[in-house]
Amino acid sequence: MPGALYKSAAIVGAAEANQIGFLKEPVTALQLHIEAIKNLSDQTGIPISRIDGVFSTGWTTELCEHLGIKPKYIDTTAVGGCSFELHVHHAMAAIHAGIIDVALISHGENGHSAGQLGGRGVSNYARGAGDLSPAHEMTMAYGLNSAPSNYAHAMVRHMHRYGTVREDYAHIAKVTRDWATLNPRAAMYSKDKHPFGGPITVQQVEESRLITWPLTILHCCMVTDHGGAVFVVSPKVAASLHTPPVWIAGAGESMGHGTMMEMDDFTKTSARLSAEAAYTMAGLGPADMEMAQVYDSFTITAAITVEMLGLAKPGEGHLFWKEGRAAPGGDFPINTNGGGLSFNHSGMYGMPLLIEAYRQLSGTAEDGVNGDPGKQTSARTCVVNGTGGSLSATGTLVLLADD
Repeated sequence: MPGALYKSAAIVGAAEANQIGFLKEPVTALQLHIEAIKNLSDQTGIPISRIDGVFSTGWTTELCEHLGIKPKYIDTTAVGGCSFELHVHHAMAAIHAGIIDVALISHGENGHSAGQLGGRGVSNYARGAGDLSPAHEMTMAYGLNSAPSNYAHAMVRHMHRYGTVREDYAHIAKVTRDWATLNPRAAMYSKDKHPFGGPITVQQVEESRLITWPLTILHCCMVTDHGGAVFVVSPKVAASLHTPPVWIAGAGESMGHGTMMEMDDFTKTSARLSAEAAYTMAGLGPADMEMAQVYDSFTITAAITVEMLGLAKPGEGHLFWKEGRAAPGGDFPINTNGGGLSFNHSGMYGMPLLIEAYRQLSGTAEDGVNGDPGKQTSARTCVVNGTGGSLSATGTLVLLADD
């Protein structure tokens, strides 16, 4: 049975910027934000003036100024890619407390365009006064000076502990690409869209360019442009709209470390704790889930995360993909938009997780824009997990389709 907070708040719409991916004409992060918000307002019929809570990774006051609104609730939580799952958690709490009725959660990040515009492509969170934070300076000597090297350490340890090999994780990249070929908005939808797009094989993943051993480039996410936004609203507002609600049954957040030098175990993340909190709030468990949307900055991220969510035993997360369960037509679909590996990854991937979860649970994933035939699943429950930093912070949501 769902928990006490079931139907206390709902996601009622999810939209993206007009164009996303590897854009030929550079865009600003603000443009991506504003386009997504405009599209969301048009989709749901909720006017900008009705927004009374705004959540973003540091952009909130500037967004409010551009939108011409003065909200009752301001949130600038920025802990990396999972920030947007935390925003949903916070919005749910604010709505349940009666503070607000309409929460806007927005993301805009021009990971690809930044270089063309003269920027350095750095994230808008956790920045120190200098070029490097003390944390980076202290860890570089140990080979922990970039995301690929950080995650390579985790993958090596996971392989050592559980006896897996790199090819096991290559199935994650292959299956995720299969989903991308059903999604016209995915960067790797087809060769017509991108020279390296279209279906791939496990062998191609293994033989692709080495980035940092054991990660080849197809084990790594892309760096693209993305803007996205969702509305989280009260039940009263949800009942007044034409868009179907997706109910937030449970939410949790946690962190394990700031830098990987302080990570207790390279094969385990705080997703175990954030998932426990979300399941407890929802009154549900892993066995009740029919689908997952999980962070896949690297193939190892996805493998570890499904283990931490209680969906697989330690060391067996990769089997979801290797055995075809996570694939189109499988019994437990995962990352149905193509994931950060093949759909889009601007730097912080938590927003696309929310958008795809909403589309699947609201039955709008196959509509000529959001997917080709075969992309829409029949799942009615979904666990969503975002990861921030280097396997550092996590946010978990349990979402349910409307009755």
